[in-house]
Amino acid sequence: MLRVSAGILLWRRSEKGIKVFLVHPGGPFWVGKDEKAWDIPKGEVEEGEDLWNAAVREMREETGIDLSEKRKEEFVSLGNIKRKDGKEIHIWALEGDWSGLLICKSWVEMEWPSKSGKKIRFPEVDKRGFFTIQEARKKVYPSLTVFLERLEEQLGGR
Repeated sequence: MLRVSAGILLWRRSEKGIKVFLVHPGGPFWVGKDEKAWDIPKGEVEEGEDLWNAAVREMREETGIDLSEKRKEEFVSLGNIKRKDGKEIHIWALEGDWSGLLICKSWVEMEWPSKSGKKIRFPEVDKRGFFTIQEARKKVYPSLTVFLERLEEQLGGR
């Protein structure tokens, strides 16, 4: 079965150039990891769900940012990629700013430590921030850097 994720790359202009909004995954595996550990807010598309609606839903669930009042025409498609593991990822970009609290409504439960029989529960996202494109290239999962490049192309290298 094809796994599909959809997300939104929020961006803003700053004195240092374009900055993009990234999230850091929560949980014990990601504690202390920074380089190549950050993500674009995204998640799995539910069966029968429209890709763009899934992207808006995932942004709200992972960050508390509600973009449901925005029109789809305000977003720019950055296309999709297919990762080595077969997962397909679709990303849209939107110019915007946000300085609110991180409100993660999505929680994960897992056994930790592995094979201990103990369950822990933690937020799917534990940190967020805006980063220059150059900083973001170092922080995001390598498979996602193509979306940073596509955003730069869309903005004409501004």
